[in-house]
Amino acid sequence: MTINPDEIIYFQMGWFKINATIFFTWLIIIFVTFGSWLITRKMTSEGPLSRWQNLLEVIVEVINNQIREVSRQEPGPYLPFVGTLFLFIAISNVLAIVPGYIAPTSSLSTTAALAISVFIAVPVFGIAGQGVMNYLRQYLQPTFFMLPFNIIGELSRTLALAVRLYGNMMSGTVIVAILLTITPLIFPVVMQALGLLTGLIQAYIFAILAMVYIASASQVHQTLEKKSEQ
Repeated sequence: MTINPDEIIYFQMGWFKINATIFFTWLIIIFVTFGSWLITRKMTSEGPLSRWQNLLEVIVEVINNQIREVSRQEPGPYLPFVGTLFLFIAISNVLAIVPGYIAPTSSLSTTAALAISVFIAVPVFGIAGQGVMNYLRQYLQPTFFMLPFNIIGELSRTLALAVRLYGNMMSGTVIVAILLTITPLIFPVVMQALGLLTGLIQAYIFAILAMVYIASASQVHQTLEKKSEQ
């Protein structure tokens, strides 16, 4: 039995190949893009709202509130990035109930790509919020000798994001596979339900951690200024 979706090849021509990870990632992107277009094409602020628009507004409001609570800032600049992270991971995990579907998040290449996106987003938002020099100054705090340790901390944080999501998703896949072999009726159903819950929790944790890192980069200079004034 093949568990890693990178090893499942659907199409190959020379060096170019499409494995299960790429295929289902593209499928989710198309699904989310087309679904968003269907929901928002007749969006209105007056009169009765459709069920899908109500659901979308609830999701956006929940994400906005979480960003506001974590960052203590207005969620507008962060909503597209953090919201996309959450929805992609959540949908990737929830669709695991569909027969034949393989979650891209069970591949280390996908979780690493998501973590690298956060790694790039942190300085982008940090620089946008406080400028290049003010952002880079945090790597020299509290002293210049902390520079290599602060850089290592950024890299290890990215690695931890990737491995945490990959490990949690892979462990669920392995457990279900084992139970399917031993008890093919009752326990796999229970594990699938728990897997859906775990998948949503992992999406939430990943998005929250990403927001924590971004908020930390955006606010660190403000904190340093307050300390210097005191």
